[in-house]
Amino acid sequence: MHREPRRPEPAEYASSFAGYVAAVPDGDVIDLLGAQVTALRTALAPLTPAQGGYRYAEGKWSVREVVGHCIDAERIFVYRALRIARGDATPLPGFEENDYVATAGSDTRSMADLLAELDAVRAGTIALFASLAPEAWGRVGVASGKEISVRALAWITVGHVAHHFRILRERYDVA
Repeated sequence: MHREPRRPEPAEYASSFAGYVAAVPDGDVIDLLGAQVTALRTALAPLTPAQGGYRYAEGKWSVREVVGHCIDAERIFVYRALRIARGDATPLPGFEENDYVATAGSDTRSMADLLAELDAVRAGTIALFASLAPEAWGRVGVASGKEISVRALAWITVGHVAHHFRILRERYDVA
């Protein structure tokens, strides 16, 4: 198992991701990936179906849709990391998160089902990042028209979920 102890430098990712990277506490990113999904499960598993469907305002995502969005975004971030880590120089497209949420059907699923999928996706995420050779972490590719490193994608994956978990606590009253 290879570990990458270094936080990415700002030059390794687009400025739009700076908040996600900043939201990640110091530590081993692979350990943080594991701890984070445990914390999410602890907070979200006890929610009733009504709480899972809660929206803090008209037009905002439900709690279940937030979880579905986190699953989709993680798959995309990690797919980008895989391609770049393997030396694929093909520019990778962006994605429209609202379109994904609108067609995913997350609000029709149970929280237990979404959390099981999140566990599975996160297990794959951890396995991929843990398998990377030291030189793969610094490889750079293009995603959404901007250069990004594999290392940055690992921190962005953690930071993106941290961002949404903070919103769930602040706006949805999820403990």
